[in-house]
Parts: sequence; C-alpha cells; structure tokens
Amino acid sequence: MPILRIEHPTNDFASWKAAFDRDPAARSKSGVQRYSIYQPVDNPRYVLIDLEFETVAQAEQLLTSMKQIWSSGVAGAALGGEPRTQILETMEVTQLAA
Repeated sequence: MPILRIEHPTNDFASWKAAFDRDPAARSKSGVQRYSIYQPVDNPRYVLIDLEFETVAQAEQLLTSMKQIWSSGVAGAALGGEPRTQILETMEVTQLAA
C-alpha cells in the first residue's frame, strides 16, 4: 500500500489541524483510504502525516494537488515552513507478541 508522507513545521497545531480538517484537496475523493497524524513528543510545532492509497498514481496526484495548495497560500498561517514529502511503498509490517 503506497503512503504519501508529508512533514513540516507548524506555527500552531490547532490552526494546522483546522486547515487540515477543511480538506482542500478532497482526500477521500483523491483515493486516500486512511491517514495518520503524528507529532514528535519533544516538538509540538512539527507534524507528520501518512496518507495511504491503493496506487502510487493516486498518491502522486494528491501530492501534485497539495503542492498547488501550498503554493497558492490557502494553507496560510498553518504552515511554519516548507513541507517535505515522500511516496513510500510498504515492504513489511510485522506484529511482535508482547
């Protein structure tokens, strides 16, 4: 399952989350099947998002849309710096017994 990972600083997590929840890229219509949001435990002004897709092409298309949104200023004050992105392919997932 391809994953689009986006990470970037934020000026304020609550503002970023409100912008994320407005969903200007229409995640579900773009093929996102599930997403996870992470923050480093020692940095509340940084966010990582993993968006899962069926195909790499869907991930690439959403990334193109996101780059347009970021450059248009719609994200505004929510972003605290330039986003870093990668499209990842899951190679292995292993659950270890407790």
